[in-house]
Amino acid sequence: MKTQFLKLFLFTLTFSLTSCNQENTLSEYKYADKGLVLSCENVNSKLYSEALFAFENDILNYYKKNNTNSSLLQAYSQFLRNAVYGKLKFEDIVSPHTVKVFEALKKEDNLWVANNPQSYLNYKSPLVKCIGINMQNKDLKTTFNALIGINNMSPRLFGTPLMSNYRDLLKDKYLAAYVALDLYYAKLFNKDLSKPNIEKPAEKVDFNKIPQ
Repeated sequence: MKTQFLKLFLFTLTFSLTSCNQENTLSEYKYADKGLVLSCENVNSKLYSEALFAFENDILNYYKKNNTNSSLLQAYSQFLRNAVYGKLKFEDIVSPHTVKVFEALKKEDNLWVANNPQSYLNYKSPLVKCIGINMQNKDLKTTFNALIGINNMSPRLFGTPLMSNYRDLLKDKYLAAYVALDLYYAKLFNKDLSKPNIEKPAEKVDFNKIPQ
């Protein structure tokens, strides 16, 4: 009886510690009210959902600087084009909260690889496999899984057909999660994130200045 009780106690303690470690990888979840948009077994869905929403908020704020009417859909369109062709300075986009999210993501088991010249994202990870299973666009899904299957996946190769289907990113959060991880977070490695982008207050209006 004592042996069974001890086993149950140890199991409960181990499970609790594991759960705490998963929950405490990030100190603040700013977008917890948006719920979990990714449902995958054996992955930290709470952290990955937070990472997705943080990314979307970053690109929306970034592109609103030049166009205050810019929508998330427009931000996705511009971000994809610029990211695929290497025309982004990520230090100008990332926010302080996203830096914290990235630090938590770096601690995730099996999510990253250091020896892939195409991307730091581990295309064999449980999360990427889950994305490949749940992607809604059949053509993109076929291309995505085929590229991974033949070890030829890269942000540039998959990004090209993705640019033509950017509208899907609003409704397909698994596809959006791929974009966030491979075209954003994976690009933050080796970047100077000591001075992340902070929303600047609106400039004061000079009423003595004549409009051009």
